[in-house]
Amino acid sequence: MSETILGFAAFVRLVIEAIEASDLDYLLGGAVAAWAWGEPRATQDLDVVLSIPVESIDKFSRELEIRNMLVPVDVILDAILDERADLPISAIHPYSGYKADLYFLREFDELRKLALSRRVRVDLGPQLGKVCIHTPEDLILYKLEYFSQSQQSKHLRDITSIVLTVGEDLDFDYIETWADRKGTITLWREILERLRD
Repeated sequence: MSETILGFAAFVRLVIEAIEASDLDYLLGGAVAAWAWGEPRATQDLDVVLSIPVESIDKFSRELEIRNMLVPVDVILDAILDERADLPISAIHPYSGYKADLYFLREFDELRKLALSRRVRVDLGPQLGKVCIHTPEDLILYKLEYFSQSQQSKHLRDITSIVLTVGEDLDFDYIETWADRKGTITLWREILERLRD
């Protein structure tokens, strides 16, 4: 795609094409998943959770490179093996400036494994088509965690929007259980209390 100027939706499709060409399980999170469950907001970043067997790393790296995103094999391998922090690696598209933050599934990460198994396939319209995304409950759990780490208000806005949109269809017991395990239960209850008021 050389120097063609891409819109964000076209960039998302490029990343998904690389994932599908590598035959990997994935889900989209962040603002893109929030579009399905809450209120759409602008973003230039794509959050992706990937389950990638070691034997598929080289293929995925090449598929990204074909689409002008350079993520070397050793960088992917290091990210999978690093147990110290839950940090993504970025696949940056140089001609558009968009980036995909890639979170690789690791054996000890129970919530991420569960979230991937619970993912849902939704139609995000003609530009994106059908994609796999977080359930609203899992998206809330990650938004709680990211807010507690960064204090960025966008996460609170997304959580509020999801709760107001999905409403009583949310599995509140599931969110409570995992928020308690992840240390974000107080924040979650504060958000619910504010919404009730």
